[in-house]
Amino acid sequence: MPILATTTGDSTVTTTSTRVIVTGQKSSRGALFRGRRPELNERPGQRARQRRETLAGYGFLIPWLLGFFGLTLIPMVYSLYLSFTRYNIFQPPRWVGLDNYIRLFTNDPQFIQSAQITMIYVLIGTPITLAAALAVAMLLNFRDRGAGFFRSAFYAPSLIGASVSVAIVWRAMFSTEGPVDNVLSSIGLDLGGWIGNPSLVLPAMIVLAVWQFGGTMVIFLAGLKQIPKELYEAAEMDGANAYRRFRAVTIPMLSPVIFFNLLLGLIGAFQVFASAYIISNGTGGPAGMTNFITVYLYKRGFSDGQMGYAAAIAWVLLVVVAIIAFILFRTQRNWVHYSGDNR
Repeated sequence: MPILATTTGDSTVTTTSTRVIVTGQKSSRGALFRGRRPELNERPGQRARQRRETLAGYGFLIPWLLGFFGLTLIPMVYSLYLSFTRYNIFQPPRWVGLDNYIRLFTNDPQFIQSAQITMIYVLIGTPITLAAALAVAMLLNFRDRGAGFFRSAFYAPSLIGASVSVAIVWRAMFSTEGPVDNVLSSIGLDLGGWIGNPSLVLPAMIVLAVWQFGGTMVIFLAGLKQIPKELYEAAEMDGANAYRRFRAVTIPMLSPVIFFNLLLGLIGAFQVFASAYIISNGTGGPAGMTNFITVYLYKRGFSDGQMGYAAAIAWVLLVVVAIIAFILFRTQRNWVHYSGDNR
């Protein structure tokens, strides 16, 4: 006895037999039981609307794609090519292979010195900046009255810290008979000007970097606001003192933010240029103590006209930063604790 299957709306009537149900044999018309035809699922104009939305999405992406390819990817690839050439802007590039890189590490003591100075600046300045930012963020986290004013006051230097005007003011403050020299002399510390002293100019640069901790502080403060107060209360009930709560609660819960700020801080420290160039009047002095890699790259490329050699320096810097970032990402599992981890 046949069985009838009927649907209404987009009505379809299909007849099959008990033999199909019992034996599993399918007729050609039984394919309708596996689902409605694609064209029956689509409303009129749906495909056209999807095409318009796709084109609109690509249209919004075009400005970013133009900027990425025209201002980032293509210049990077071309600079990589230039790093294997001898190029002075006025003549066509001439291929020299690995000569620029060999010269960097075997026959250029100025590059070795600039690399050492840059590493000292990064390894000392970045931790001090993070520590200062975290300390101020913790103070503001426990202060409600006037917190907005103090956040703005501490954040303001990070907005103008990299400007040329601030570098000029900084050079005047730390020069001979400047405000810093006069204050230190009044308390018996006759150090003279920091800018002209090879032993003190790098600390002056580090102080300038620490002074710009506002952005890092705001990120730390946002992370501190997300730590549940119940954790501190439970630790206090267990007899943990302030240091123990900081070590066992604050640091683990804040470790993703610390990782983020550490990564950005290291990358930014390697890229320091404007302040060092202005403070040293473009010379990298005194005694090459402000001749960071970026300053040395600029002098080789634009002052000496050795664009190929400068491109090689830039790619060495990029590789060093990439290696440090890779190490941080590989080791974060040992000290960064994300929400939901069972470690």
